[in-house]
Amino acid sequence: MKTVEKRIRECVSNGKKAFVPYMMAGDGGLDTLHHKLIFLEKCGATAIEIGIPFSDPVADGEVIQQAGERALANGVSLRKVVEELSGIKGKVSVPLILMTYLNPILAFDMKLFIDRCLEIGIGGLIIPDLPLEEDGLLRERLEGTDIALIPLVSLTSSDDRIQDIAVKAEGFIYAVTVNGITGGRDHFGEEVVEHLKRVKAVSPLPVLAGFGISRPSQVEQLGECTDGVIVGSAIVDAFYRDDLESVRSLMNTSDGKFKIGIS
Repeated sequence: MKTVEKRIRECVSNGKKAFVPYMMAGDGGLDTLHHKLIFLEKCGATAIEIGIPFSDPVADGEVIQQAGERALANGVSLRKVVEELSGIKGKVSVPLILMTYLNPILAFDMKLFIDRCLEIGIGGLIIPDLPLEEDGLLRERLEGTDIALIPLVSLTSSDDRIQDIAVKAEGFIYAVTVNGITGGRDHFGEEVVEHLKRVKAVSPLPVLAGFGISRPSQVEQLGECTDGVIVGSAIVDAFYRDDLESVRSLMNTSDGKFKIGIS
């Protein structure tokens, strides 16, 4: 069992739900990365998803796109993020998950990238534009390591498709809750809840809901039918506005299930 999965299962076994915040590396300066990671860990993050700025982020909504553009304008790249993380190895105890697109990995050199991820202790990779049918080369290189290749399941995925993804999945299943890109939504209908239940029913791994979750009430709603949630745009926007209290509020909902590790 890879560390990311283990941490989520420990959370659930203790009657909690996993909370994975997403942040854009380099938004506000790459030198802020360490402080933001420490803050999110103290707020109770089960793991932390670190976004890598990219020029064509097809899965990202306006808030995360703009954060990526600001980071790119500051000269942030996958290579520089990896270098920055190498300098803070051991200072953050929760698993770190890199969310990047395939091109930056290829430009880095896939073997070298994985070697560097192993050196700095990266716990997972999320690559939205890498389909299941084409992930063999990367998956082979990750065999026997503690790096989980975490897949996304969309609302439009068929039962057979979900089953195929679940068989190969590592770490957890990232169950997408909207048709389209990231960004806050006003509400989630019953079809989303049914989708999450469907994924949960066939997955041997924990299932986390993500995309569009921006309010404590939504964290609670979608957490009820999954093992936890991933929150991105709301966290990114709060960091941009230096509104740390909003981050704390999102990560500590009223039912207490997310109240872990508070400092």
